[in-house]
Amino acid sequence: MKFLDQAKIFIKSGDGGDGVTAFRREKFIELGGPDGGDGGRGGDIVFESVENLNTLIDFRYTQHFKAKKGGNGAGSDRTGAGAPPLVIKVPIGTQIFDDDRETMLADLDKPGMRIVLLKGGDGGFGNARFKTSTNRAPRRADKGWPGEERWCWLRLKLIADAGLVGLPNAGKSTFLKAVSGANPKIADYPFTTLHPQLGVVRLSMTEEFVLADIPGLIEGAHEGTGLGDRFLGHVERCAVLLHLIDGAAGHVVDTWRTIRHELEAYGGGLADKPEIVVLNKTDAMTPREYTSRRAALAKASGAKVMGICAVTGEGVPEVLRALQNVINEARKK
Repeated sequence: MKFLDQAKIFIKSGDGGDGVTAFRREKFIELGGPDGGDGGRGGDIVFESVENLNTLIDFRYTQHFKAKKGGNGAGSDRTGAGAPPLVIKVPIGTQIFDDDRETMLADLDKPGMRIVLLKGGDGGFGNARFKTSTNRAPRRADKGWPGEERWCWLRLKLIADAGLVGLPNAGKSTFLKAVSGANPKIADYPFTTLHPQLGVVRLSMTEEFVLADIPGLIEGAHEGTGLGDRFLGHVERCAVLLHLIDGAAGHVVDTWRTIRHELEAYGGGLADKPEIVVLNKTDAMTPREYTSRRAALAKASGAKVMGICAVTGEGVPEVLRALQNVINEARKK
C-alpha cells in the first residue's frame, strides 16, 4: 500500500429538510387547521480515529464528502427524519487543518476519538409553527437551513515512542530491521527509505515500544534539499530520538552538527527532545578510530555516545535498553 501522509478534501454537512404547509381535513373534525410538520436536521460531518489504518491513501481517490439532507416535514404534524452523520475514519495521529494549512481544527491522537467538524443544517419550520390566535391559517413554511462546507487538509503524524534520525546510509533501516519485525528496503545507495517505517521493539513480555524510521536528512533539508524535512512531523510525538551516525564515514562531529541544525531549523520541539547518540558500523572502524571518534562526538554533543554494529547486533541490546528507560520515564509523566 502506498504511503500518503497529507491529503486535501472537501466536506459538506447536510442541509436541513424543508417544513411544509398542510391543513387538517379529517371527516369528523369540525375545525381543521394547520398541521404542517418541520423538516429534519441534516447530517453532521464527524471524524473518528481508528486503529488498523496507517496511511491517508484512501483520500487520494475520494476527496469529496457530503452528508445527506434531512427529510422534509409532512402533514399531521410529522417531522422529517434527521439524516445520519457521515463518519470519516482516519488513522490515529491525524491532524485536521483549515485550508490555510496553519490553523489546526482537530488533533486525533488517541484511538476512538470523535469530533463533529461540521454540523448539519436545522430543519425548516412547518406552518403549524406559525399558528396564532390571530393567524389561524398560516401558509408560511420555511426552507431548511443549509449545511456548512469547507476545504481542509489532513496531515498524519505517526504515533511512535522513539524516532530514528540521521544522514542517508547511516544504517537506520538496517537497525530497524534488526530490532523489530519491520522489513524496510535496504540498499547501498542514499535515500533508500522514501517514506516512514514503523517497527515494534519487544524487550520482554511486558516491555515494548514503537520505533519510527524516517527518510534521511541532509544539509539544507529544512529548505527542501533532498527529500526535505516534511517527514520530521512523524517523530514530533516521540519521547526520544535515536541519532544514528555512520562511524566508518568519518567526520562524525560535522555529521552530528548537520542533523542538529536541521532539527533546530524545523522546530516543533524536536531539538529539545532527549537524544541518544549512537555510532554505527563499529565493525568497519579500527579500535583507535572508534575511540577517537567516540570521544570527539561525546565532547561536541555533551552526551554519552554508544557504539553498535546493526548487522552483527553488537551493542544493540544496550541501546534498546537506554531507549526503553527514557520511554518509561516519559510514560510515567
